[in-house]
Amino acid sequence: MAEKKSKPAATKTKPEKKSKLAVIKTKENTASVEDFINKADSEQKKKDSFAILDMMKKATKEEPKMWGASIIGFGNERYKSPATGREVDWFRLGFSPRKANLTLYFMGFGQHEESLKKLGKYKLGSGCLYINKLEDVDTKILKKMIDDTAKTKLSESMQSIKIKDGKSKS
Repeated sequence: MAEKKSKPAATKTKPEKKSKLAVIKTKENTASVEDFINKADSEQKKKDSFAILDMMKKATKEEPKMWGASIIGFGNERYKSPATGREVDWFRLGFSPRKANLTLYFMGFGQHEESLKKLGKYKLGSGCLYINKLEDVDTKILKKMIDDTAKTKLSESMQSIKIKDGKSKS
């Protein structure tokens, strides 16, 4: 009688999350960055914005682009969320001279913990650094943070941002 050959046990593998490119409202466009900054509500905000623009240009070696109607961004990378598999095209570094403050977009602060301790007066949001004016912070520290972020891939920077369930991916 012939022996039955047994099949190897099937190993269960987690299905890979399919990538899906998200369509977002805030997209890179051709509007003038300088015109946008010149519309800022105060001379101080204009001056600070041009200083930040210069720091980010030097760090990224890229020209700034408007993203939506109110964000100035540098670079364009596709980021894939490890939590959802969702993909989005986004800038690596950016800022916006908002009415209430200057908002800088760093996309993760894990690599900046020590610098933040020495920066000065600021507030943090998820991927955002809020400062009222440049004189409130140590611009050498800010420049270092900008330089370090410019050298980091977006996907690496995003690992330190908390996701919706409150758990950090870092």
